[in-house]
Amino acid sequence: MNNSNHRIPVGMLGIISAIGIVYGDIGTSPLYVLKSIISGLPENQWSNSFYILGAVSCVIWTLTLQTTLKYVIITLKADNKGEGGILSLYALIRRRYRWAYIIAIVGAAALLADGAITPAITIITAVEGLNSLYSSIPIIPVTLLIIAVLFLIQPLGTASLGRYFGVGMTIWFTTLAILGLNRLLPNLDVLAAFNPMYAIEFIIQAPDAIIILGAIFMCTTGAEALYSDLGHCGLKNIRISWGFVKVCLILNYLGQAAWIIHNPDMVDPSINPFYMMMPEWFRLIGIIMSTVAAFIACQALISGAFTIISEAVSLELWPNVHIRYPTLIKGQMYIPSVNYILFILCALMVLGFGSSVNLEAAYGLAITLSMLMTTILLFFYFMKNNKPLWYSVPLTLFFLTIESGFFVANIQKFFHGGYASILIAGFIFVIMYAWNSGRRLKRDYNTFDRLDSDYLAKIVSVSHDKTVEKIATHLFYLTRAQSPHSIESKISYSLFEKKPKRADTYWFVAINRMDEPYRFDYEIEILVPYKVFRININLGFKVDMHAEQYMQLIATKMEQQKLVCLSSRYSSLKDKRGDSLYVIVERTLRNVDIYFIQKPLIVLYTWIKRKFTSDTEMFDLDPTSTLIEYVPLVVNEYENDSETLKQLIEQSQMSITGNIHLLDDESTPTTP
Repeated sequence: MNNSNHRIPVGMLGIISAIGIVYGDIGTSPLYVLKSIISGLPENQWSNSFYILGAVSCVIWTLTLQTTLKYVIITLKADNKGEGGILSLYALIRRRYRWAYIIAIVGAAALLADGAITPAITIITAVEGLNSLYSSIPIIPVTLLIIAVLFLIQPLGTASLGRYFGVGMTIWFTTLAILGLNRLLPNLDVLAAFNPMYAIEFIIQAPDAIIILGAIFMCTTGAEALYSDLGHCGLKNIRISWGFVKVCLILNYLGQAAWIIHNPDMVDPSINPFYMMMPEWFRLIGIIMSTVAAFIACQALISGAFTIISEAVSLELWPNVHIRYPTLIKGQMYIPSVNYILFILCALMVLGFGSSVNLEAAYGLAITLSMLMTTILLFFYFMKNNKPLWYSVPLTLFFLTIESGFFVANIQKFFHGGYASILIAGFIFVIMYAWNSGRRLKRDYNTFDRLDSDYLAKIVSVSHDKTVEKIATHLFYLTRAQSPHSIESKISYSLFEKKPKRADTYWFVAINRMDEPYRFDYEIEILVPYKVFRININLGFKVDMHAEQYMQLIATKMEQQKLVCLSSRYSSLKDKRGDSLYVIVERTLRNVDIYFIQKPLIVLYTWIKRKFTSDTEMFDLDPTSTLIEYVPLVVNEYENDSETLKQLIEQSQMSITGNIHLLDDESTPTTP
């Protein structure tokens, strides 16, 4: 498959599409950033120009250094055949730094935790704007209703709505700019916030500045999503659209600052300056627009969560889950389990915290952690690509310093609600770590048999043995053996030991996940003509898994080339295609001693696999034509001790013989 087919064309359509897909989270941050900053200022200092200009200066330079410099200019270059995101970045370096999966899953877990909190805070903040007009409107029920609608429409796909997202968000950003200019033009003194000295003095002199930095950080929380959406929108479209988006955001922040400074009597922590700076006649329209923008932003976050899980499954960092594709749009998918879990978590966040003020305490901590992990992975990416140390080391330290400062600021929120995001991220991390480690531990116990002439002769012999009941015309085994001339011992056990499998053709299919996102090719190894085949299918980590469909197409192509006969071997069904059976061999924890610290990982891995996933779903196999067999994790552990076992048996027999009491024919045993 040609990767160039997945390059996104640059143009007005692509730019508008990027505005709708990429900037939902960062585009709704003006709803709550300055409101949260005011809440952290000393009492009666809520409109103090020193504090407000300093805070807005921090916002401007955070958007410049963190979002623009780190992500838009530098990180977007670290693409994997056009794809971005922390897992795509990990895929680029995992061959050299295999242990870096720990960093990747910490970042991915934090991103997913953010996906559970962001919809809650964004929508509840938008709906709270109704309080300034209609104080009797129940905020919590309305918020829960919007969240329910948001998640319930996911199975339908968003193809019909998606085309309007870009236009809607373009109108939203334009409105942000106009609202900001309306307050800024009469009060140009707030332009002083562009001076970085205001930010530096604010951090040094403001009381509780470290806590307020946690609120300031929320202006850039969508930057990580910006990187993740690289594959959907394209590098140039994102860079061009960011120029427009950044200008609109800064104008709005400056407009809010101007309103706060010049309306001191109206400012207190209970008001939201975003809504208050609007002309009164526009406020209802503004609230409706905010709610729509929040809806679009949340949709993008949910789609991003689906993408992360899909990539994690392909990289063996997440259990195999059922993935649906409701539309024909590239990259659009629906994962039911993720959708329902996010819905429940969002609803619990709204019910548990009850207001945007409380939710702000839970927001930001997880995403800071994710940004730190991206910075570390970026350093290893620089090393892999032989970037000079004078470039990579100072750059990495610079961003680590900024993000560590924000992390320290956000950690202050831990006992005020930040624990919620860390608990969610921690739970996701445990699942990812146990899944990856469990698979790795099982793989360590893999043993292989050579597919030599004797082995293949044995397969042919079983195939011709009429005393063995035929199980299928075409028998498929899914294998992980890298060599085309070897096979796992567990498959040998299934073929010959557990119950001999007689079939007319035998297929050993290896599906290899590749680091390139959209790669698709395959190789055919004919082990016995017309009888035994090895098929290697190479799939990029973003290519959908449809093993059965792939094999049907490959087998049909082979039949056209006279390499195999797919017709049924039953005389009454010669005109039909032969039946197929896919065999998945699972290994159970038996006959093996493992370290104490490893046993919980294997147990947790096994529990996750039984409760949440199946290879049948993961490989997209028809369950009615799939057989799952269980074999011991280690089949032949005691072969080396055969002499010892033989001696034990002989001793046991001798002991029994020595205790037999021979009775005469006429004698009868007495009952004790």
